[in-house]
Amino acid sequence: MEFALDAENKPVVVEDDVVVSLNYTLTVDGEVVDSSEEDGPISFIQGYGNIIPGLERELYGMRTGQSKHVSVSAADGYGTVDPEAVMEVPTEELPADIPLEVGVELEILNEDGEELSAVITKVGEKTIVLDFNHPLAGKQLEFDVTITDLRAATPEELDHGHVHDEDYDEDEEDEEN
Repeated sequence: MEFALDAENKPVVVEDDVVVSLNYTLTVDGEVVDSSEEDGPISFIQGYGNIIPGLERELYGMRTGQSKHVSVSAADGYGTVDPEAVMEVPTEELPADIPLEVGVELEILNEDGEELSAVITKVGEKTIVLDFNHPLAGKQLEFDVTITDLRAATPEELDHGHVHDEDYDEDEEDEEN
């Protein structure tokens, strides 16, 4: 892929196949729910769906050092709340060591062996209600972002669809796949 490059041979703007490093603060309903402040910028390959679609779309054309406020609707974020992703489960089907309290997060294997996250939203005498929706489903997301760096993705990163950090070990990834 050909990019417009600066004097250091780095991409000038955010476009597909560019590794974007980004500082962000995510606010929902007036409350900060996530930020890169503590761990530093996140890095991802633009155009590969590694971040939520509404944010990724708004980054195109931004330059290193540029900041922007981005509002993302629920549909372009973590999705709308799906009533079918809420289920009532008999408490006898749960392991005895799980605290039956509203707000407890569980990891549950479905019939295909996939691990799903759920939150207990209601506790009854013989049943609990589990919500499998993402905790931010149905929420308007407010991002304040700053592009901290841009670089071309390596052919290996493009092939794998994600950024490799300095500690990347190809043999380790092959074992995982």
